[in-house]
Amino acid sequence: QVQLVESGGGLVQAGDSLRLSCAASRRTVSNNAMGWFRQAPGKEREFVASIDWKGSNTRYGDSVKGRFTISRDNAKNTVYLQMSSLEPEDTGVYYCAVGRSSAAVGRSTVQTWGQGTQVTVSS
Repeated sequence: QVQLVESGGGLVQAGDSLRLSCAASRRTVSNNAMGWFRQAPGKEREFVASIDWKGSNTRYGDSVKGRFTISRDNAKNTVYLQMSSLEPEDTGVYYCAVGRSSAAVGRSTVQTWGQGTQVTVSS
């Protein structure tokens, strides 16, 4: 079973930028879509971004479009989430995920979850 380790979370101010990283323990994830999700206190986990196995096609949740960018480096078994113009509403635990397919990942198609990293945006 592949393991995912997220890093890069922290406390920032509104308007700041932050980059999250997710390192996979096995190279086999290079054949899978990967993504990011987040969960705020008292809310359901929501989709943030997804990237296909090649890194060619990306998808974003409506609330982060134009501010967040997902990318991946298959040589390093790592996926990134560059977050800009952060807002207090972006606060939550951010989870990395490996999808069951190579094209995209959604909540219902996650194969493996990471343990999460906290992002807190102060106003």
